[in-house]
Amino acid sequence: MSASGPARAEHVPKPWGHETIWARSDRYVGKILHVRKGESLSYQYHRVKDETIRILTGAVDLEVAAPQGARRTVRLGPGDGWHLPPETRHRLTALDDTDILEVSTPELDDVVRLEDRYGRT
Repeated sequence: MSASGPARAEHVPKPWGHETIWARSDRYVGKILHVRKGESLSYQYHRVKDETIRILTGAVDLEVAAPQGARRTVRLGPGDGWHLPPETRHRLTALDDTDILEVSTPELDDVVRLEDRYGRT
């Protein structure tokens, strides 16, 4: 696949909203996460995947912890960003309808869910 990404965006439904994959190559994936107010992603980590997020609209509470570390919560709003290296435990909870830009390495199936309100494992 070319570095310019797919010919058209890929829409992926999620229980918390949906994601739009707008670019994909052998080195990165670009997504927009559309998270509905009050919804949250799994408390999770990735073994290999490295991701960086930037809040485009809305606001989130980012719960984050290093391996074996205490959890802390950081509030992020438009223009704020965060880097999530592999093994970083994290969860996003939308305070408003929120759009999040995510650019990551291409290991999209590299998720270990620790807690999930939607029953996913």
